Amino acid sequence: MIITIAAVAQNNALGKDNDLLWHLPDDFKRFKSLTTGHYIIMGRKTFESFPKPLPNRTHIIITRQKEYPVPDNCFVANSLTKAIEMCPKNEDIYIIGGGEIYKQSMDFADKLEITKVHQSFDADTFFPEIDDNKWKLHEEVFHPEDEKHKYSFSFLTYLKK
Repeated sequence: MIITIAAVAQNNALGKDNDLLWHLPDDFKRFKSLTTGHYIIMGRKTFESFPKPLPNRTHIIITRQKEYPVPDNCFVANSLTKAIEMCPKNEDIYIIGGGEIYKQSMDFADKLEITKVHQSFDADTFFPEIDDNKWKLHEEVFHPEDEKHKYSFSFLTYLKK
C-alpha cells in the first residue's frame, strides 16, 4: 500500500524555509511508529532538512541531480514513479514530502495519514487539497493542546474511494 503521511495546518501549510512550523511530540511518535521498518520516499529538500537519515527506514530520495551523494541505506530516484518501482511490491511505502512530491503522490496513494494542526500558519510549502470525491475519511482522533503541544490537532486517516 502506498501511504502519504503529512502534518498539515488548517490552511494546508506544511513548512517554511525547509523547516516545520510546529513541534508536536505525539505527532513525531506516530510518524515514527508508522514509518519504522518501511521504505520512505521524499524529495531532496525534505531529506536535507533532517540532521541525518531516520533510523530503521530505507530512504529513497527524489532528485534530478545525477551524482547526488547518499549515505548507507539511502537510494536515489529521478521521479516518484521510479522511487515507487524501487520499493518492495507487497509492503507499505510511505511518501513523506515535500510539497511537490505530495502533489504528485495524490494519484498514487491508497491512503493518507494526515495530522491536521488546528491553526493556520504563514508558509511557503503547502499540502494539496484533499478531494472529497476521491477520498473518504476513515478515522479521526482529536488531540487537545497541552503542556507539550502548543496547538490542538487531529490524526486523520483517509482511504481512496
